[in-house]
Parts: sequence; structure tokens; C-alpha cells
Amino acid sequence: MTDTISLATEIAGIAFPNLMTNAAGVSCETTQELNAVLASEAGGVTTKSATPVARPGNPTPRQELLPLGSINSMGLPNRGLGYYLAYATQRQALAGQDLPAEVAAETAQHKPVILSVSGLSIEDNLAMLKDIQQSPFTGLTELNLSCPNVVGKAQLGYDFEAVVATLTEVFSHFTKPLGLKLPPYFDFFQFDGIAEAVGRFPIAYVNMINSIGNGLAIDAETETVLIKPKGGFGGIGGELVKPTALANVRAMRLRLHPDIKIIGTGGIRTGQDVFEHVLCGADAVQVGTELWREGPGVFKRLSEELRAIMKEKGYGSLDDFRGKLKTMGA
Repeated sequence: MTDTISLATEIAGIAFPNLMTNAAGVSCETTQELNAVLASEAGGVTTKSATPVARPGNPTPRQELLPLGSINSMGLPNRGLGYYLAYATQRQALAGQDLPAEVAAETAQHKPVILSVSGLSIEDNLAMLKDIQQSPFTGLTELNLSCPNVVGKAQLGYDFEAVVATLTEVFSHFTKPLGLKLPPYFDFFQFDGIAEAVGRFPIAYVNMINSIGNGLAIDAETETVLIKPKGGFGGIGGELVKPTALANVRAMRLRLHPDIKIIGTGGIRTGQDVFEHVLCGADAVQVGTELWREGPGVFKRLSEELRAIMKEKGYGSLDDFRGKLKTMGA
């Protein structure tokens, strides 16, 4: 029965054999890490968020697992746009090889690469997108408007006027599929504001959410913060952020045009967590903290758990329950 259950999804005409990928920032800095995700049961891979040139990131220690999640202040360590653009382009070329459809869907080289970019300024982002526009890469690009862990840099995603101004400039020249990684929003006026801002543009998807910025975790034994950058303040991820992530996915699905897809990110530890993201309206999901804990084998476990839930409920595909969360009457 589970063989008839499909976890496949699609974004901007690009097919994912499984709705799950890694979240940008986890197991994706090197080609070896990217290849390991593709070799797993993940449906694709997301690159490290690239800056125009390589960055070492913030000083260590800069990330720690917590009993119910994680804290990090990475500061965008990455190999630079050229490194990830070359990887994504190479993978795209491999996917162009002729293979029977049923074989291609199961091979690593035929799984999509999402190219994540996160400049330290609007000018950085515009320059990188121009490089991507001029390259052979035609897959999904994800523009990160929400990194909370670069010292001295504000999150653009909270300034709706700046989001509109940036996207106006982007879409004056960028014609390839573009998604947006957004920060968590906490009030209805924020949901309304960001939905109105991004809804003006032909974006492929929104990715909800990045980590919740400026949490603090402490080692009570040593009376010391757990990470070094920013005096110990860092982004919170994992189980702790799941209710906020679900709220953002649901709020955006209720507000955005159906053509704009949603990637749900935050708090995915079990197949039930994946199920709940889809029930709220997610077309795909990304796994961060739990991938860090378990490694790429987590995608096999999550897939098995999700298929078991779908089998019990009589669902054969994600379309059977996507966005169909029930609410209570007055």
C-alpha cells in the first residue's frame, strides 16, 4: 500500500520526488555535504546561503543543540556564489541526461537544487541575481531576506517597503524562478503586510520560517552563554519554533494567491510534523535541526512516518490534505 503513496510535489514546474529537502545552512556548505543530501531520500537539496565571495562566518562556538531545538549565530559562512552556482549548474546538466522517467525520479542527479543567496546588502543581492540571470542555471533561486545572525545587519524581511523596493528592482531584470526565505511574523498586521508586499510580484514561493532571532541559551553549570557571537544571542530553531512556523505557513496560505507555493520550515522532527505543515498549506518542507542531529538518514525516517500517517488516513498524495486544516465554529 505504501508503494502507492506519493510524497512528490512541484514548485514552478520543477518536480520534487519527495517534498522534503534540507534547510539552507544545514549539511550544505560543501559539495560532499550537498551530494550526501541528494543521495538520501530527500527530494532535492538547498545550498548554503551564498554571499558574493566566501565568508568564514562568526567566531566559534556558534551553534549548539538544545533539548528542544537549537541555537545558532553562524554569520553566513559559505564558499561564495561561484562555488554554489557551478554546483547547481553541473547538477542541472546531469539532470538533462536521457533516462526513463521512472528511473530519473529516483536518481540523485535528477533531483532539483535550490540555489540560496543572502547578500550583506541589497546591492549584493542584486549583483548575485544578475550573475544567476546570465548563467545557464534555470532552477529555483531562493533569496534570503531573513538572516538574523549577521552582526550589525537588520533583517530586510521586516521592512515591507524595503521588500517592495528590492523586489521591484529584482524583477526589472530577473526572469528565472525565484523564492523568498522570510523571517517569522508574529501579528496579523505583519501577515497582512508581507503578503501584500510579496503578492505584487511573480515569485515562485515563500519559505516560512527562518530561525527566531535573538534567543539566548545558557549553561547553568558554568553560568555561561552557549555560543560566542553577539554575547550569546542567536537564532532559535527546532521543536521550539514549530507553532510559530505552522502559524506562518497557515497565515500565508490564507493570504497569498494559490500560484505562490509555500515551503514550511521549522520544528520538523517527526512525520507528524511534516503532515501538520502540509495540512496548514505547505507544498514542500525543509528540515534543519533534526538533520543536524541525525544526518541525511533522517529523510528516510520522516518519509516512512509520513507514509504511515497517510496510509492510516487513506491519503494517496499530498493534494488529498494540503491546506485542509479545519477550524472550529463560533
